[in-house]
Amino acid sequence: MATGSIVLFGEALVDDFVSEQVVGGAPFNVARHLAAFGSAPLMITRIGNDQAGALLRAQFERFGLAQQGLQHDPTEPTGRVLVELGEHGHRFTILPDQAYDRIDSAAALAAAAACTPSTVYFGTLAQRHPTSRAALRALLRSCDAVRYLDLNVREGQVSERCVFESLHEADIVKVNEEELRDLFGWYTHTRQDTGDMGGSGVRGACAALIRIFALDALIVTLGPRGSVYFGADGATVVHADTVKPARMVDTVGAGDAFSALFLLGRERGWPLELTLARANEFAGAVCAIAGAVPAERAFYAPYVARWLSD
Repeated sequence: MATGSIVLFGEALVDDFVSEQVVGGAPFNVARHLAAFGSAPLMITRIGNDQAGALLRAQFERFGLAQQGLQHDPTEPTGRVLVELGEHGHRFTILPDQAYDRIDSAAALAAAAACTPSTVYFGTLAQRHPTSRAALRALLRSCDAVRYLDLNVREGQVSERCVFESLHEADIVKVNEEELRDLFGWYTHTRQDTGDMGGSGVRGACAALIRIFALDALIVTLGPRGSVYFGADGATVVHADTVKPARMVDTVGAGDAFSALFLLGRERGWPLELTLARANEFAGAVCAIAGAVPAERAFYAPYVARWLSD
């Protein structure tokens, strides 16, 4: 692994539909995007000895993802999310007691020791079990990397206490609008209208969150309205010129696509405004396909040609 790698910690799983299994998990989606754009991320996760695990291993190999951080559990199954199509859309059941709940601290630290992480990406789902939570804490304390938290709260899976502790561990936090409103209610005790992200109330509440948790930055994704970056120095960067997909299929994975391009932009030294523009555009592009990640690598070709040729 090269010095300055992006390390991603957390769940790699499959979304189990009636007819097929599709690989996923927010950290894995971000890692796969990064690899497709020529980065060399290190994914730290744990899978079981089963068909779902074989699917994930195949994706590691297909995208050239380093496997030093890929742990194998002898008893627990690979993470699965049951997906049922109902009258009002998809219903997701995140199964308990999965391999990614048992990420081993020693193995995680050994994998990270092979590189000097520039950034550690983490979320909250893989912290629902004490074993993986302890492994993440050990990883964060083992290096001086920038800590990027994609809150990615899943109902019934994460406690407010976990969110509170995660925010204290982070340097840069990315949330969506609904998550931002939750943070306002929990920690600023205000109810701000996030429809106007430029309003003084929202700006003040975001500045309060940055102070409370000693953040470098807070990023809010707004779907078709773009994104807003709030810096600890008081800077606010609004990027509303989002390129809308010609055909909207679903929004699954849009946040992961945004995170991947934001991290790629930081790794490559792109200006912040350009990074946000590209992250918004790529998130919109993922909304034009079914699922969180494209089935074919050819999907990335036009973006690689435009963004990585300079």
